[in-house]
Amino acid sequence: MQDQQENIQASEQSASLLEHAGQTEEEKLATRVAELRRQIEEANYQYHTLDNPTLTDAEYDQLMIELQRIEAEHPELQTPESPTQRVGATALQDVQQHRHPVPMLSLANARSEKELYDWYRRAQNILPNATFTYVCELKIDGLAMALTYDQGKLVTGASRGDGMVGEDWTANIRTIRAIPQRLNENAPIPERVEVRGEIYMSTQSFEKLNEQMSDTKLFANPRNAAAGSLRQKDSRVTGSRNLDFFGYQVGYVNGMRINSHWESLQLIKEWGFPLNPHVQMAHSLEEVMAFCNKWEHERFNLPYEIDGVVIKINDLAHQEELGVVARDPRWAIAFKYPPIQVATRLLDIQVNIGRTGSVNPWASLEPINIRGVTVSRAALHNEEDIQRKDLRIGDWVLVQRAGEVIPQVVKPVMEKRTGTEEVYHLPEQCPRCGTPIVRIPDQAMAYCPNTQCPARNFEGIIHFVSKGAMDIDSIGEKTCGQLMDAGYIQSVSDFYRMTHDDLLELEGIKEKSANNMLTAIEASKQRSLSRLLFGLNIRYVGEKTAQILANEFGNIDALLTATEAQINAVAGIGPKIGHSVAQWFQQDENRALIERLRGFGLNMIEERQHSDGPLSGQTFLLTGRLENMTRSAAETAIKALGGTIATGVSKSLSHLIAGEDAGSKLEKAQKAKVPVHDEQWLIDLLAAHQKSEQTI
Repeated sequence: MQDQQENIQASEQSASLLEHAGQTEEEKLATRVAELRRQIEEANYQYHTLDNPTLTDAEYDQLMIELQRIEAEHPELQTPESPTQRVGATALQDVQQHRHPVPMLSLANARSEKELYDWYRRAQNILPNATFTYVCELKIDGLAMALTYDQGKLVTGASRGDGMVGEDWTANIRTIRAIPQRLNENAPIPERVEVRGEIYMSTQSFEKLNEQMSDTKLFANPRNAAAGSLRQKDSRVTGSRNLDFFGYQVGYVNGMRINSHWESLQLIKEWGFPLNPHVQMAHSLEEVMAFCNKWEHERFNLPYEIDGVVIKINDLAHQEELGVVARDPRWAIAFKYPPIQVATRLLDIQVNIGRTGSVNPWASLEPINIRGVTVSRAALHNEEDIQRKDLRIGDWVLVQRAGEVIPQVVKPVMEKRTGTEEVYHLPEQCPRCGTPIVRIPDQAMAYCPNTQCPARNFEGIIHFVSKGAMDIDSIGEKTCGQLMDAGYIQSVSDFYRMTHDDLLELEGIKEKSANNMLTAIEASKQRSLSRLLFGLNIRYVGEKTAQILANEFGNIDALLTATEAQINAVAGIGPKIGHSVAQWFQQDENRALIERLRGFGLNMIEERQHSDGPLSGQTFLLTGRLENMTRSAAETAIKALGGTIATGVSKSLSHLIAGEDAGSKLEKAQKAKVPVHDEQWLIDLLAAHQKSEQTI
């Protein structure tokens, strides 16, 4: 056998020598480079896609070293899709945006068998004569990515973004070995194709990465680790993070006809992408439910994290007929698993003071491990929430990570209660400044009213530099603390007094860091008025409210002179918000702050966003749980048609959309005689207007 293999190798070498005998040295090098690339990509395909390693690590490394050497000596032979580019390049200066030719849709969720059957019945009502088959796929907890191939070559790798526009991370994508630089030439290759899939990090790689980062900030879970590792300006960092990929859909294809989703998955595998081995066809909802139930119990045996199952109607013609509502396809749904709950002791309840003075209780827990993350504290929202759940210090409690991320106390374990547990009450005074705590009637949250409270000031300064506000991205919580301790920052306006020498006085701040901070501070002067309003810590003014105010008034001077009645009259602004905003702008210290910021050159004008869509002039508020679309998808669809999203119930509200478990907002809307609708009403409204928009 060995003699036979040696004879074959000798014959191949002889044939190769004859084939290249008449070539120049340059042509021979180009031929060798092409052969090395072919062997490396074939090895990647066998390893990542077929799970069938054909080369040892040493053999693979030897091929890569030879290719790197030739390309280093002959840069003219290097191409962007060469396997050597997977090691990454120098830091990117800017991340470009990428508009998706076909939107990357979100998915509606089902959390029970009933909700899954409701989804099926809605599809069957639209196509009463159709017989559906389904494809069941594990919902990998990672980062959605769209990969575009032109004539078989990878040209773009972009994140989902808002579904319409994502970020171009092509240079970083090239470092992920599971993603082919070229489609497998033995498969039918279309003129242009977009393959969609999930970039993820295995639990083993996640644990290893966090071990390496033990002296810095740890990643909370594998999904965050995957997202953070991809979004690196230095692609060499991405290349070192051992990211992986599963293909799950053809976004669009030119020059080829595909009839079913199952067929597209087989093509994805033929082209060289890893396909999750647990994908399964189902011919009934009973089979779909059996698949979901199976993996709810077996998911913890997987080498990666999942948070549910995605079910898709297989026939692409059926998918096209069913279409989309808001940004959710009617032909697919995500069956989501409930969060994992673990019992532990509630050791104590403490509070911190928020940026607007809110008193925020939190639970000190006996440390527990939930899916690889040690949890020792959890948010408790407010005193009313604690009383409603009847949580007592010393209780055994059930804790879960909401969305597999945020620790949350669910309820006490009543069977373990001994009678020694203590009923909790909020402190009467602020723990930082000693000011008496204020409880406002009909509001769940208590407040420290002292605007000079050190805790309020610290949280407010951290908020001002945050991404949603002024986005001074090189200054975080630690640096804010250092600046305040050193006496450089007492107000947010003090950021604009900072000098290079001031920053170098801080421990751990070097020349480059100081320059980056000053650059970021200068750039923040050009942020929009809405970002500034959000950053100013006005009670009840979140990002949406700030955008409404900025768009309505256009500049800071109009707000400074606006009466409470004028602010209340703005669509989407209720009396509570209007009173808070008017009161804030009437206070001398706040008006002085505005003038200081104006003097430092901050932008005080908003480029107004007017919409003439069919829902223009109408305000919507969503409350409760929606079954068929995410709340963010519904709000985006409303705004795309010209509607405004309100922040609370007021008499000027046009529509309240009440989902399951709607709470106090529903009661307030009924008292205010605001029209109340269910989710189906909204779905029909959006579908009707979207159809008319397309017709126009």
